[in-house]
Amino acid sequence: MTIGFFTEENSVETVLGRNGPGANPRVVEVVSALVKHLHAFAKEVHLMQEEWEIGIDFLTRTGQLCGPERQEFILLSDTLGLSMLVDAINNRRPKGATENTVFGPFHVDDAPRRKMGDSINMDGKGETCLYEGRVLDLDGTPIAGAKVDVWSDSADGFYDVQQPGIQPKGNNRGVFITGDDGRYWFTGIKPTSYPIPDDGTVGKMLAQLDRHPYRPAHMHFLVAAPGYQKLVTHTFVGGDTYLESDAVFGTKASLVAPFDKVTGGATEWRSPFDFVLVKAE
Repeated sequence: MTIGFFTEENSVETVLGRNGPGANPRVVEVVSALVKHLHAFAKEVHLMQEEWEIGIDFLTRTGQLCGPERQEFILLSDTLGLSMLVDAINNRRPKGATENTVFGPFHVDDAPRRKMGDSINMDGKGETCLYEGRVLDLDGTPIAGAKVDVWSDSADGFYDVQQPGIQPKGNNRGVFITGDDGRYWFTGIKPTSYPIPDDGTVGKMLAQLDRHPYRPAHMHFLVAAPGYQKLVTHTFVGGDTYLESDAVFGTKASLVAPFDKVTGGATEWRSPFDFVLVKAE
């Protein structure tokens, strides 16, 4: 442990020199990098005292907004691109495998288990869409017994958990299990773009940056099978206005799915998409 006087020039060395010999090595690694970059940031922008106070107030109010129904800090992480960066670092996959994207805050663990081919739409609103495809491994072999957990917003742009008492519980949600052919198919609705909550600190930050709060229309998928890495992803509606300006940076080119208009069919739209899983190490 080094005891020294703090100066602008030696700020990083002085702070890091206070760590004791019994410090956790990983915590030291992470906090050391944080201190280096944080101090470099303050020096680069010549951070003013009143700006520091605004920052402290911003973080305080962000924390005060957090609770069981809302996590403003995760929203902040999302809109700064940090959530997607952490997701990318932790889900590097070989070429040909389906890419991951952010989980989102609206998944539920008790979604209805449905029969293959069922509709997940319970309120009858929205334009009907047939979702279908296969769950495969990297060699193209179908994966039987894969759990395909799906959820989307309603035609009004809200998830059921955002509107208890307005939407039926489990609306636009379902869990399906693939057979020997690895196929999945179900009826949902063509999802709509929607804004992330922008009535708090994150919304004020976006306004100051002249950024919109919208996410492009998407269907969520969580695909899991024994012996394979879990896949958390979306499929995005091609042509959506916000595809290249997603407020949380979750869009990837490989996840833009076809949404084909159907004439004379059982649904108004059809969206085929295959999911390719990687074997667990």
